[in-house]
Amino acid sequence: MEIIKTEIPDVLIIKPRVFADDRGMFWESYNKNIFEKAGIKYEFKQDNQSISKKSVLRGLHFQGSPYGQGKLVRVVKGQVLDVAVDIRKNSLFYGHYVSKILSEENKLMLWIPPGFAHGFLTLEDDTVFIYKCTELYNKDSEASILWNDPDLKIDWGITNPVVSEKDKEAILFKDF
Repeated sequence: MEIIKTEIPDVLIIKPRVFADDRGMFWESYNKNIFEKAGIKYEFKQDNQSISKKSVLRGLHFQGSPYGQGKLVRVVKGQVLDVAVDIRKNSLFYGHYVSKILSEENKLMLWIPPGFAHGFLTLEDDTVFIYKCTELYNKDSEASILWNDPDLKIDWGITNPVVSEKDKEAILFKDF
């Protein structure tokens, strides 16, 4: 595996080593020792999966302290634009974001540590998105920042995505 730093050094791209032949492909999607050497020293407690139509935008979701979730995200089928927004108030990167295309073709994964709001936009129908979480889901601590927040200026490449009612009512970043 190759670990690649992003514009926000705590958010990492993980590029697996893929072995392909006439039978198909194989790669490791998680290796505790490699992740720990890269600074990802968390126990994963929950796995989630979503299947979405094209142009569905989910996010920007997070859980408040002490239930903040780190997420290891990847696409099994299809393609997404994945976004992580730094909401750590003492961070040099507070309010900045990283966006990356994740797909079944490029097989890239993104490590998003606790203290980030996370969202993704599906770019193909029937996209299968999975993520490992470092904390269990806690309904009382969940929150969302508005996906098209004017202060964050995230370039989703779309003006009218399919968004849940809950995500339409998310808070503005300045009110976070």
